[in-house]
Amino acid sequence: MRDFPTDLRARRLVAIVRGSDPDASFRTVMTLVESGIALVEVSLSSADALGVLRRARAELGADAWLGAGTVRTADDARRAAEAGADLIVTPGLGAGADQAVRLGLPVLGGVLTPTEVIAAEAAGVTALKIFPASAMGGPAYLKALRAPFPGTPFVPVGGVDAAAAEAYLALGAVAVGVGSPLTGDAADGGDLAALRTRAAEFLKVTETAGAAGR
Repeated sequence: MRDFPTDLRARRLVAIVRGSDPDASFRTVMTLVESGIALVEVSLSSADALGVLRRARAELGADAWLGAGTVRTADDARRAAEAGADLIVTPGLGAGADQAVRLGLPVLGGVLTPTEVIAAEAAGVTALKIFPASAMGGPAYLKALRAPFPGTPFVPVGGVDAAAAEAYLALGAVAVGVGSPLTGDAADGGDLAALRTRAAEFLKVTETAGAAGR
């Protein structure tokens, strides 16, 4: 049986797909999964995001994790679930996260401050997305935040390149969320071969971090 917290800690990487071309976004999702990245999120700010989610779910089957990102409202959460998302990712707390919890879906909920961390844990959020992590000082902020919340599953997102991913994971992040430094312009019709190369680079970082943590 799949368990999101376990898979998140094992995989350590969530890929974020946001694109202007639905066909290219779908191809990006499939290329990421084929490259070995098992946790992929499609932002609802993408062109025809729900259509991309439906196509990806039909292709990947029921056993693959497929997230919907930028979920802000209860309706966003419901429509994403209907389209096949089984992971909800939010930029902050609120109606979208609350509805996903009610639906029984794992939630990667956006937080930035200690007050929001406490609120997210009380709301039943599965893991906490520090967003935008780069705006708060990057890895140094994660280190400071973990002091009062040492056991909280943090996932930094925003401006995470390969070097930052390595630093965050070394400081105790359970995973990182990576958008454009990984996907580049693939979801807008860019080079999928280059995407595969970047995917291999990020997987090497997460695998090295995982080995160091064992």
